[in-house]
This record gives sequence, structure tokens and C-alpha cells, in this order.
Amino acid sequence: MKLELTDEQQMVQGLARDFAQQEVKPIAGECDREGRFPHATVKRMGELGLMGIAVPEKLGGSGADTLSYVLALEEVAVACASHAVIMSVNNSLVCDPVHRHGTPEQHERFLVPLASGQALGCFALTEPQAGSDATNQATLARRDGAHYVLTGRKVFVTNGREATVALVFAQTDPAKAHRGISAFLVEKGTPGLVVPKVEDKLGLRASDTAEFVFEDCRVPAGNRLGAEGEGFKVAMKALDGGRIGIAAQAVGIARAALEASLAYARERKSFGVPIAQHQQIQWMLADMATQVDAARLLTWRAATLKDRGRPYGTAASMAKLYASEMAMRVTTDGIQVHGGYGYIKDYPVERFFRDAKITQIYEGTSQIQRLVIARAVLALE
Repeated sequence: MKLELTDEQQMVQGLARDFAQQEVKPIAGECDREGRFPHATVKRMGELGLMGIAVPEKLGGSGADTLSYVLALEEVAVACASHAVIMSVNNSLVCDPVHRHGTPEQHERFLVPLASGQALGCFALTEPQAGSDATNQATLARRDGAHYVLTGRKVFVTNGREATVALVFAQTDPAKAHRGISAFLVEKGTPGLVVPKVEDKLGLRASDTAEFVFEDCRVPAGNRLGAEGEGFKVAMKALDGGRIGIAAQAVGIARAALEASLAYARERKSFGVPIAQHQQIQWMLADMATQVDAARLLTWRAATLKDRGRPYGTAASMAKLYASEMAMRVTTDGIQVHGGYGYIKDYPVERFFRDAKITQIYEGTSQIQRLVIARAVLALE
């Protein structure tokens, strides 16, 4: 694996950094406090090609690689983790599976608008009884002529309120368990799709997390993504790629905490000198910097494996596990470096701390990542 970035990768990274620092960072705190979805800057992400980075240009995307995607996502996450998760879900959990499994007609109808930022996608897999146990789907999709009729409930749907299209998973043959799950593209405004609730969250407060209820929701059969019974494979492959994105998000959050702590340590004085001159603070900052770099390298490795067409699922789990755990440690230490000021909202490290926690939970908890990794290293599957 080469550690030097190509000119194209550096260009994507620089574009994302400039956008994030100039347009996202100034509004991040306000959007967090107000719980306000950042419509204007999400639209700008689409205009800049950040909403479908790895999708071919002919299908509305930027035609870049997965490493370019994680470079850009880290830069956005440094400025605002909420923007990063909006971007990540659209890229990893919607554009990628639609590109991979969609028909030419679905590419034209759904992928082009999603990848170009004209539409926004969401991923509806989790149910009240089906979180880590994603096979335990209760939402049903009954075939009725040229349509499927969906009945059931989904929770914790990122982008759920704002999305124009949802990738939804439902049982078409409950007797077959996970082999009876199918995937569907459900458009916003489809009769029978109700959004009764938007969650009030600890972090990522500028991104919406919604509940879906399907009440005899009729979806055209042409909106099924992949064959009947292949939905679970679609979901798991999407989550493998999504974990690379969440690892990049975690790296960005932690980097933001590190950069804020470095700046504070240079300015804040105690016992007559900047606290950066105290060995205990230096060691904390050294550990923070080392962990951020280690997580970044794991993330780059997983992205590179995907770009080379090699198996990357275990590497993605390793990156996601380490980066998310690292983000919690680094943001916790960032608050400690700031002392009492780290605990108040005048400084952004408390937001970084709140935003970091979810990276240990969504798209597979840390416990699930350890299970995936253990099975791989023990060759149990």
C-alpha cells in the first residue's frame, strides 16, 4: 500500500477541506444547538460532487475512488460530524448498493439524482427488535400484482425526515429467515409511508434520525433492488463499505478534538507557562496524535483494499472498531486538556465528545465488529 496520495486524491481532499472550513465550520455549532438540518450546505456538497464520490461520472458521481471518499469525509467530519454522516449515508449506504445492484433504469431514476446531490437517500434496516440482530426483520413486503405492499416499522433512520428516497429492507418470505429478505427503493411521498417521529439525540444533532411506519405502502415491483431474497446480502455489503465511512468520520471527529486541544494548550497558562509545556499535557497530546494517525492508516487500508477489488470486510470492521473507540478516548482527553472549559458549550470539544459516541454504535456496534473480526481471525466463517 502506497502512502503517497495521487494528484486527484489530493485535489478531492483539498476541495473538501476548503469547503468544510469555509462553509461548514462557521455554522456547525449553531446547527448543533438548534438541531437544524443544514439544507444549504448539504446542497453545496452535492454541487461539489461530495454526495456520490465513487459513482462514475456518467451516473452523476465524481468517478473517484474509495480512498478519495474517506479523505473528503474526514475533512467534513473535522468541521461537523452531522454533515459527515449525511454525506456518509448517501455515499456508502445508498449510492453504493444502488450502483452495485441496480438496473440501468434504477440507475437513471435513482442513482443519478442521488450521486449528483439532487436527491438525498436514507437506509432503513433497523427495527425495534432488529438492531445488531439484523436478520430478525418483522417488516413484511407482500407481492400484489405489479406492486409490493409494505407493512411494518423502522427506527433510527439517518436522513429519514429529509430523504427523498429510502432503501428499505423487508421480508418477502418469512419462512426463509434472512434468505427471505428483499430490498426496495421507496420514494418520499409514497402513500402509506409515515414518519411519526424524529429522535432528540445526544449528538449529531444537525442530522435527522427518524422513525418510519409502513401502512399498506404500495411500492412498484420495479423498485425492488436486486432479486427477491437477496436483500440481506445487499444490506451487509453496504454496511461493509459504510463502516469505512464511519471510521473516517471518527478520525475526523478525533482530529478536531486534537486540533482544538493543541491550540488551547498553547494559549492556556498555568503556573506561569502555557500548559503545553507541562509534561502530563504533552503526553496526553502525544497519545491523542498517535491514535488519530493509527486509526487513519487502518481506514486507508480498508479503503485501498476495496479500491483494489480485494476482500475488505474484516479490514473495514477493524478500522471502524479502532477508530470509533479511539474517537471516544481522544475526545474525552480533549475535554480533560481543556479542564472546566471543556465541559461547557463555549468550546467545541463537548460537541466532539457527544458526536463521537454514536460511532461506537451505528453501522454495527463495537461488540459486533469484534465478533466479525474474531470469526475472521479464527476462520470460523
